[in-house]
Amino acid sequence: MMMRRGRILPYLLLLFTLTGCGYHLTNAQTFRNNNFRNVWIPYFSNESISPTAQTVLRRAFYDELHALRGLDPAASQETADLSVKAKLISYSSTAVSYNAHDQAREYKLSLKIELEAFKNGQPLPLWKGQLQSSKQYPADANLALQRNAEEQALDAAARILAHRFISAIEESY
Repeated sequence: MMMRRGRILPYLLLLFTLTGCGYHLTNAQTFRNNNFRNVWIPYFSNESISPTAQTVLRRAFYDELHALRGLDPAASQETADLSVKAKLISYSSTAVSYNAHDQAREYKLSLKIELEAFKNGQPLPLWKGQLQSSKQYPADANLALQRNAEEQALDAAARILAHRFISAIEESY
């Protein structure tokens, strides 16, 4: 009987530790309280050197707003409950570490964007600001693999920006 209690006690402690970690989502009520059902995001204006980054950013914002807050894409800006204007200010990829032969071993992709979010029918922005994100990716002698790693880093950095945008809107309430 004592042996059985000795086994159960660690399991109970582990159970209470894992369930009481305090993790919770950010305030998703912001989107529900404002009755946001859909969002309009036109293509980001692009002041950077990347010809494709604005497309990846737009897709990431739509995906994350849908996945995290249930917002669907609107048919037009006029029918949207929430509309977002965005500008890609900078896109850079720089080497951050080198091997013994002084060749790049790892790169860092950095993005900086300027955003404005508007509630339907209101001229003043609901939120306005700049966000930045970065993601590291490995260097590769094969140019195709190098380009693929950079595209994956761009997608990851864009999703980080979308998460930060959602948090910024929710924290502004």
